[in-house]
Amino acid sequence: MKTRSAIFLLASAIFLFTVLPANALVYTFDNITNNKVADVAIGEDQLWVEVTDAGSDQVLFTFGNTGHDASSICDVYFDDGTLLALLGIASIDNTDTGVSFSQDASPGDLPGGNEISPSFVCTAGLSVDSDPATQPNGVNPGETLGIIFDLQTGLVFNDVLQALNSGDLRIGIHVQGFDSEGSESFINGAPVPEPATMLLFGSGLIGIAAISGKKRFKKRNG
Repeated sequence: MKTRSAIFLLASAIFLFTVLPANALVYTFDNITNNKVADVAIGEDQLWVEVTDAGSDQVLFTFGNTGHDASSICDVYFDDGTLLALLGIASIDNTDTGVSFSQDASPGDLPGGNEISPSFVCTAGLSVDSDPATQPNGVNPGETLGIIFDLQTGLVFNDVLQALNSGDLRIGIHVQGFDSEGSESFINGAPVPEPATMLLFGSGLIGIAAISGKKRFKKRNG
C-alpha cells in the first residue's frame, strides 16, 4: 500500500519555509473503510485539517485537499465524545469557488463509523455536507473549507487539542469523486510534527518518505 510520502514531502517543504502560528495544528487522516486500495492511498496522502484558535471562544477547522488525484471531501462529522467542547457551528466558510457546504450532513453519521472501536457517533448538529451537486461542490484538489465552532463556556483552545489528541474528539470525513467512482471514510490521525521538529528533521523526512510505513487504523475485531 502506498505510503504518505506525498503529504510528508509537502509538509516538509511548507514547514521549512513557513512557520505556522503557535495556535494552529495540522492533522492528517486515516482510512476506516478500505473499499479500494488506491482510493485509500489518495485520501491519506492528500487530505488534512488545520485546527486554529479563532479567538473570542471560537475554533476554526480548515479542511484541505492538496494533490492532483481526483477526490472530494463531501461530508464532515464531529464525534465530540465525553468532553462536549464544541457548542455548535458558528459559521461555514464557502469562499473558495466551487465549494458549497451546509449544516447537518446526510447521512447523519459517518459511513463505516460503526465498524471501528469505539464506534464513531456524530454529535447532533456537528456535521456539514456539500450542496448538490455533491462532488463538484465538495473540497476538491486545491480547495479548502472552513468551519468555525463556538466553544462551551469555560473551555479553551488547548482543551480542543487535548481532546483531539486523546480521541475524546474525533473528526470524520466522507470522500467521493475518485476516478474509481468509489467512496471512502476517514478519521483524523496524529498531528503533523511541530515546526521546530520539522526544521530539524525535514531533510531526513524527504530522504525516507518513500519508504516510510503508513499507520493503519485498527478495525474492530469480530
